[in-house]
Amino acid sequence: MIKQQLTTRQQQKLSPLQIQQVKLLELTTLELENRINSELEENPALEEIPGIYSETESDNPDDQNEDRYEDDPFSDDLGLGDYLTEDDIPDYKLQQSYQSRETTREEISYAESESFQEYLTDQLRLKNLSPHETQIGFYLLGNMDEDGYLRREPEAISDDLAFQYSIDIPAEEIRKVIAVIQELDPPGVGAFNLQECLLLQLKRKEPTPVRTLTAKILTQYFDAFSKKQYEKIIKSLDISEDQMKAVVKEITLLNPRPGGAWESALETKLAQIQPDFYVETSNGELYFTLLEKDIPELRVNKEYSDLLRAYSQEKSPTQHTKDTVQFVKQKLDSAKWFIDAIKQRHLTLETTMLAILDIQRDFFLSGEETDLKPMILKDVAERCSYDISTISRVSNSKYVQTNWGIYPLKFFFSESLTNEESEEVSTRAIKAILKKCIDSENKIHPKTDDILVKELKQQGYDIARRTVAKYREQLNIPVARLRKTI
Repeated sequence: MIKQQLTTRQQQKLSPLQIQQVKLLELTTLELENRINSELEENPALEEIPGIYSETESDNPDDQNEDRYEDDPFSDDLGLGDYLTEDDIPDYKLQQSYQSRETTREEISYAESESFQEYLTDQLRLKNLSPHETQIGFYLLGNMDEDGYLRREPEAISDDLAFQYSIDIPAEEIRKVIAVIQELDPPGVGAFNLQECLLLQLKRKEPTPVRTLTAKILTQYFDAFSKKQYEKIIKSLDISEDQMKAVVKEITLLNPRPGGAWESALETKLAQIQPDFYVETSNGELYFTLLEKDIPELRVNKEYSDLLRAYSQEKSPTQHTKDTVQFVKQKLDSAKWFIDAIKQRHLTLETTMLAILDIQRDFFLSGEETDLKPMILKDVAERCSYDISTISRVSNSKYVQTNWGIYPLKFFFSESLTNEESEEVSTRAIKAILKKCIDSENKIHPKTDDILVKELKQQGYDIARRTVAKYREQLNIPVARLRKTI
């Protein structure tokens, strides 16, 4: 049965300005620069303030951003959805070229380092392989991981070729090509696992008694060696402790990741961190700077404002004039919203970082992790009078440069534990103490988790053994048995 029913409900909606602010807040400084450049290209009503003003321009930049189109006779409180969109503009107007025939376009050279797969492909082409075998080799190189390993067995690769390309290639033929790949540089490439990778590298070296013994241990006692059960190997092979030390030294000279020396262009760019904040310590005082020096100053284009004001003074506007007014107003509003969102982002970042500085002042002065205080998102949100989600967006992908190094903002957030003096201590500070205890241990007889619990208790931190094990794993520190040396 179909019937009509009138209901009332509350629904929260974000304004275009709020949506703009949320999106910009999550961006890093580098991403913000790209976003501003993109907005400058797309919106002609937005322009960058030049470094030196001309005599015809106003001395006060704020005058350029004043609202010159409040009295619009053509529409009353038009929303963003009422404006013309880019879809209403004919395609030929967006694609029209204004370049003269005499204009020459200068080519910009671009260079990128050779990738790992390209390096191996060039070597494979020089091998004496048939075209069929070469194609198999290219497929195998494409399935190689970034460390230089082939993680799938020849039988599985043969099945993949049969299912994906309907090509029946025996596993033995694939093994033959793999053997050729394993002859390429760097040594160890094309191995199926770490054991084979290390053995391939040993075969490339000149034979010596130590290397012969090393190959034997890797072949027959790899599991025991990986678990550092050195006494068991010494007893089984009836060798001396000095010989075992020589074997360990020889293995440490091998490369477990043959492809690790190559990095893609993206990884190289991601490894370059551009800080968003700078905190300097001088004479016991902290000086804070928001690093947005490359962010251009923006303003609303004066010509567009004047154009809208001129159109609004027409007494009998045509439909074309009304459409033009809607388009211009849309661009002007978009420009004003974008400028306001940039200003709000600047204020939010500054307020949040000042709150973090206030809480973690001791750390910024000393650089010692033990001086970190417990701090969660709620603590900063209460000081800034912001929502927790806002603080979360600010701390995401943002970095601060200090006298002691560059840290992500998330570094300063941690839970708390209570020591014997009923004082709240940051879990990060406890991890720093735990790391110092492990670093100072005797590697021949490393400290077990039980011993670490006792040492932490002596320093006033009564922590359960499972908590110590959790913190140790978070620090990427193995158990005592795997930290043992001879």
